[in-house]
Amino acid sequence: MQEGRESPPWRQITLYLLTFATLILCAFILQPFFSAIVGAIVLAVVTEIPYNWLSTRIPNRTVCATIALILVILAVIVPGFFLAQELGEQALRAIASLRNPSTQNVLTDYIANHPALANRIEAFSASIDVNNAARTTAAYVGSKAAMILGNSVHLITEIVVMLFLLFFLFRDRQLALAALRSLLPLREDETSELLERIDDTIYATFLGRLAIALVQGVLAGLAFWTLGVPGVVLWSITLTAFAMIPAFGAFLVWGPIAIYLGLNGHWGKAALLAIWGGLIVSTIDNILYPILIGGHLRSHTAIILITILGGIAVFGPLGIILGPVIFTIASTLLDIWHTRTAQITTQP
Repeated sequence: MQEGRESPPWRQITLYLLTFATLILCAFILQPFFSAIVGAIVLAVVTEIPYNWLSTRIPNRTVCATIALILVILAVIVPGFFLAQELGEQALRAIASLRNPSTQNVLTDYIANHPALANRIEAFSASIDVNNAARTTAAYVGSKAAMILGNSVHLITEIVVMLFLLFFLFRDRQLALAALRSLLPLREDETSELLERIDDTIYATFLGRLAIALVQGVLAGLAFWTLGVPGVVLWSITLTAFAMIPAFGAFLVWGPIAIYLGLNGHWGKAALLAIWGGLIVSTIDNILYPILIGGHLRSHTAIILITILGGIAVFGPLGIILGPVIFTIASTLLDIWHTRTAQITTQP
């Protein structure tokens, strides 16, 4: 057989099918750690500037990556753990408050002053089989206990994997970029444009949304402090975290707090918080979003909002980043195709 002779078509087809099947298997293998992979990439991108500064002070790549990883753990992972712990304690306190006799008296008086609501509650209570409901609830809690434990172990595993990958993305960033460039079927300039747009999208989506969420957290914190809501700092931080979800994220925090104030008899404070939250806190992102993010993403604000909400619906919280990134990749590839087509049509 002569060297350089082309392979028969069936060999080429077999190679394509084998490669495709192997890539699918790789996707299944990596699927449990998809969130960890995306999280590591996002953290590597948003910390690129401070890491580059750190690398100029610490020439050893391994030592530099280790220190950067420790700083990320101290700045992100540890506060997140304590925030989740404090939220759990606040939830238990809220349940205890609802069981307080004075709170129950307020609810009883409110229901007594609204006969239609009282009749509906009475009809609903009469339709419930208490013994059957108790058995069903116990069975449900028992079946979910193992799932909750499994999810906790999975979450810890994902965090460990994310930090493991982040270390190597810090240390071997240039190698990772070179490998990615070699896999993309694009020219060097097209690859650079695609990667630059992806970087801009991650920066704008993550840091821009974080900046907007911080503003919303401060505005909500001022209202919480003025109205005497306990745990102002905790709820301000919690609202900042939830405000990363556009449109309704902030409402998921200030809404229940307004209801809590009303149930404790502070209807005036509840109304003020609802007005402030609805007109200021939850609306300010519509003003700041085009200013902080729109220009970097090179897309209309409405399109970006849809991609974020659609990404959340498909990928969960990661959709905040993945939705705009996928849209950016698609639009960039379409621009590349448009440029190539225009070049072909203009050639003599």
